Amino acid sequence: MSSPEIASLSWGQMMVKGCSTAYKDCKVWPGGSRTWDWRETGTNILCRTQEAGITIGMFFSLRSNLHSPGVQPADLEEVVKKGVKTLVIGRGMSEALQVPASTVDYLKKNGIDVLVLQTEKAVKEYNALVAQGVKVGGVFHSTC
Repeated sequence: MSSPEIASLSWGQMMVKGCSTAYKDCKVWPGGSRTWDWRETGTNILCRTQEAGITIGMFFSLRSNLHSPGVQPADLEEVVKKGVKTLVIGRGMSEALQVPASTVDYLKKNGIDVLVLQTEKAVKEYNALVAQGVKVGGVFHSTC
């Protein structure tokens, strides 16, 4: 059974070939896909504000969202159990979704190659692996 191609990606929406559901975030594996809610495993959005100095002492705030603690092994178990050889993680368009070293270690200990990338790059890499016939899975975050 082959992995489904990701047919389209835009901010907040992903379409998987052969599936009529539009996903915000999704999990894909050989033969299937489903919505991925990374909050199921305790990841939350943390707002971080820091001041940045600009000319002549004027300041402005930079606000960014970090999704922490990020992708957990529990987020990946379902895809790992499908027997994938490679797993691609899309961290979001601005790479706000964190991927702890312990998660990467979990995959490596299970003999799975892992790619952690910005989501647009992750989708391109995932689709290239699908085209090569690799038994690949992925988890993708389509917003920040």
